[in-house]
Amino acid sequence: MKSQSVSEKSPYAGCAILIAALLVMLFLIGFSISVLFRQANEIAKFTHNKPAVVAVSTLEDREAELNRLAEKLETFRLAVINGESSTLELTAEEMNLAIAAYQPFRDLRGMLRIASISREEIRLEISFQLNGKPRLSREGEGGMVTSDPRYLNGTMVAKPGLLNKEVVLQISEIEVPGKTVARGFLGQMSPYRIAERYVGKEGIGGVMSELTSVELADGTVRFVKTAGVKPKDTITNAQVDSASQRLFMFFAVAACLFLLFVAVVIFVGLRLKKRNEGAVLKE
Repeated sequence: MKSQSVSEKSPYAGCAILIAALLVMLFLIGFSISVLFRQANEIAKFTHNKPAVVAVSTLEDREAELNRLAEKLETFRLAVINGESSTLELTAEEMNLAIAAYQPFRDLRGMLRIASISREEIRLEISFQLNGKPRLSREGEGGMVTSDPRYLNGTMVAKPGLLNKEVVLQISEIEVPGKTVARGFLGQMSPYRIAERYVGKEGIGGVMSELTSVELADGTVRFVKTAGVKPKDTITNAQVDSASQRLFMFFAVAACLFLLFVAVVIFVGLRLKKRNEGAVLKE
């Protein structure tokens, strides 16, 4: 009778790749969950469990201001549609008034307010809702897993720019009284796509896609359309990708270390397998 080889007896033989793939998958799932909870814990350090009150400009007895604002916006819109050069200059109060008065900006009400504008920066009072630490859903809540909201209440310091024909904010700082916002969080949040909801739509989206620059002046933001000039990004891809590249590198290093560990385990297993096969052949 022919004796069976170890490779025919051992369930380990021939399954090394499958085992390694399973271990890597389990590691990545566990690692991702760990990172998620760690990120939630870090965010909790500079956020609050209740939103702050962000004032919305009153519209009462401001018909004259509203009319001037509407005329200014319509003049700029028509110039852009006709391919003419034009500049729209808006003060902080005019932008706050637009947020309060126009329906397309309703989602921004109570969430942000322009506090001041200088040549270097624009400061916004904010109260952004973020996802908190994941937890199992309670009775009456949808889904298996949910989270309690956290609120980022403070002052955002930023500079406007253009990215893919969209107005975005390059964030330099978020000031939260008594707390420090993690630099990694700023990197993930910036550039902040404040106008993302208008991309590809008529009206605001159409005008925004024709802008050639967005500039800061003393007390105003200048939206510029220059005839014959194609819109160019003022924020580079390197600035956009820097934070995601750091996160990807972190995952890559962790995965490589784990794969190295798995490879060592498999190598040791194969060495033992060959040693046992040699022993069987000698018998």
